Amino acid sequence: MQIIKNKEELQKFFKKLRKRMPSYQGIDEKVRKILNDISKKGDKAVIKYTKLFDKHELPLKIQPQEIEANAKKVSKDIINALKFAKERIKKFHEHQLEQSWQYEEKDIVLGQIIRPIERIGAYVPGGKASYPSTVLMNVIPAQVAGVKEISVCVPTPQGEINSVVCAALHLLNIKEVYRIGGAQAIGAMAYGTETVKKVDKIVGPGNIYVATAKKIVFGEVDIDMIAGPSEILIIADRTAHANFIAADMLSQAEHDEMACSILITTQEELVEEVKKEIKKQLQLLPKSEIANRALKNYGAIIIVKSLKEAAEIANIIAPEHLEVMAENPEKLIPFLKNAGAIFLGHYSTEPIGDYIAGPNHTLPTSGTAKFFSPLGVYDFLKRSSLIKVKQKGFNTLAPYVEKLATIEGLQAHANTVKVRKSSI
Repeated sequence: MQIIKNKEELQKFFKKLRKRMPSYQGIDEKVRKILNDISKKGDKAVIKYTKLFDKHELPLKIQPQEIEANAKKVSKDIINALKFAKERIKKFHEHQLEQSWQYEEKDIVLGQIIRPIERIGAYVPGGKASYPSTVLMNVIPAQVAGVKEISVCVPTPQGEINSVVCAALHLLNIKEVYRIGGAQAIGAMAYGTETVKKVDKIVGPGNIYVATAKKIVFGEVDIDMIAGPSEILIIADRTAHANFIAADMLSQAEHDEMACSILITTQEELVEEVKKEIKKQLQLLPKSEIANRALKNYGAIIIVKSLKEAAEIANIIAPEHLEVMAENPEKLIPFLKNAGAIFLGHYSTEPIGDYIAGPNHTLPTSGTAKFFSPLGVYDFLKRSSLIKVKQKGFNTLAPYVEKLATIEGLQAHANTVKVRKSSI
């Protein structure tokens, strides 16, 4: 893990982080072939790629009875945990609901109509692991927004579906579920097939093939964001606990070798303590090899003179998860401009946000927190402008419309005003 003490080393690290996003070269061509196949051949292509990548020929749609049967295999304590998480996530996202509005001024009525997107598709990763929390985080905001039709694609290698994922789907009463993964799932949802009805928006994380497919189909449908590897940045002062820091850095490092874990601290003596704790805790992790490689690749401890300087560096990196382990973490909020989620205090560990706190865990990565936001209810709402102009209001606005349309050389635009003026 790199120790950074000066600006030159820091600039080199920034460059390294910018190159961290996986290359789409080569993959782009493969994904386009899959998507083109699906857009032309529908189910036939989806079945072909499912057989090739997931090694099964089961029906594409998973029937509600199968979901329910698998959900019944899950222990009561896990079901209770899912229910607890569901209620907290729902409560948080209900605060994000927007309302339609309008106002009137001199015979002109203006406003905005808020409506939910009618149909969305959620992708839930599978393969190496299954993520019931992703079901909750992607589906609940859509349900709160009022989306009527929600379909879910879940990869099922060898035809096996995770029972806890089924429990989450059953808990949310999701009936339309497909055993399709990878780029072929994105293609099926984006273009529609004989079995899979086309959606208006696709949400949910996935591997580089899924991310590439989402990037390509954007415009055909809307997407949430292009998710990159996981990352955490921790700002720590003299009150921070080395074992807490180490545990939280490892919580992201265990995801994959591309994961990024960074500590920025004002305490030079904390460096060795954290390194010792990481070494100690690594020995207890089943995914210690992955975590260790991630720390070697993209792990860093940056030593700074002040917490304000730490905040400035954090804003440049714009991390997915930003933890502030400081005596008065709230004092740093005005200086923290770019982060997917901000965790304040020693006990606000990132995995609490992943599962149970309430805010969404689908967050912008790889510096995109500078312009992207966490997934939320607002992602499933669309806005229509409302304009009503009465005759007196028309008389007020018409001369300006005519003038501006003429300046832009759009005579037909200007004429719409002229023909109405002549009828008054």
